[in-house]
Amino acid sequence: MNRGFWSILKKDKLGMFGLFIFVLFFVIAVLGVILTSGRNPIFNPSMIRLEEKLKPPFSHANTKVLSPEQIPPFGIYILGTDELGRDVFSRMLQGAWVSLTVGFVAVGISVAIGIVIGGIAGYFGHYYIKTYHALLFCLFLTAVFFFAEKKWGLFFGTVALFLLFSHHKEKSTFLKKGIISVDSLITGVIDVMLCFPSFFLILTIVAFIPGSLYSIMIVIGLTSWMGTARFVRAEFLSLREQDFVQAAKALGISEFRIIFRHMVPNAIAPVLVSATLGIASAILTEAGLSFLGFGVPPPHATWGNILADGKQYLFDAPWLTFVPGIAILIVVLSFNLFGEALRDALNPRLRY
Repeated sequence: MNRGFWSILKKDKLGMFGLFIFVLFFVIAVLGVILTSGRNPIFNPSMIRLEEKLKPPFSHANTKVLSPEQIPPFGIYILGTDELGRDVFSRMLQGAWVSLTVGFVAVGISVAIGIVIGGIAGYFGHYYIKTYHALLFCLFLTAVFFFAEKKWGLFFGTVALFLLFSHHKEKSTFLKKGIISVDSLITGVIDVMLCFPSFFLILTIVAFIPGSLYSIMIVIGLTSWMGTARFVRAEFLSLREQDFVQAAKALGISEFRIIFRHMVPNAIAPVLVSATLGIASAILTEAGLSFLGFGVPPPHATWGNILADGKQYLFDAPWLTFVPGIAILIVVLSFNLFGEALRDALNPRLRY
């Protein structure tokens, strides 16, 4: 990144504040996984102390009724305890790592899918899907559907392979007739996906699969690639006709190298901004799922399920709601502020 990028970024005070909170959140999450892991963690988020339930923040532990391993570090409940006497500070530390992991992995999946699909739509969008392509795809799906029936699966698979290796010799104009362009097909799929409310789509999928940290990350990633795909498609459409791309084609450089060596680096700026904002959205989505009981299951502590546990004690123990709620607010806001600053720094024309 050049000096111009940093000079523009430094001028945005809110963006620098967002970057500072982002780095702080990353450090806290890494420390959290170190301090809350192992057989004898320094901060034990799963330690139950029924005698110390619903203690307010900065309360001193009652050493007379607790065993030595139950006493928190420094003998103080920094953020109080929940209805089972678990240390909220320890659970928040563990939840920070879960939120960070969900945010980055889910966005990584969505960005990877978005770059591939958007790149195909932008670079190969002018090609048409022929009739034999559609027939081949239908036969492939049929072969998969009849996979349990070996005879039918083998038959349809053989027909699909026959079409795959013999379509170039086929002289029939019907099989070679174009049905729809690649760009129209992909943009149509994107538009259909955008018609569904993403959170309710994720909620529906999660309701039918076993809940785990990995399934939440994968589902969020597989349902949030559309924005990145549209950004990449738009950039590829403009870059495809640039002189450096035409010169690379004239030199006989392979299309694979043109895409990943020349076009992707020039189209990555809006993807970075989308990824930054997507991390905040993924963290918020995971918190919402955990709040509704469809998120990461116990024993993992997440900010969402801490918030969900505290809703029953809103008046008796308000810190159980305010602590994770404020943490989610600050982290999501910081990512959004940094994303906006990053957009302006990568595209200075937006500042004028």
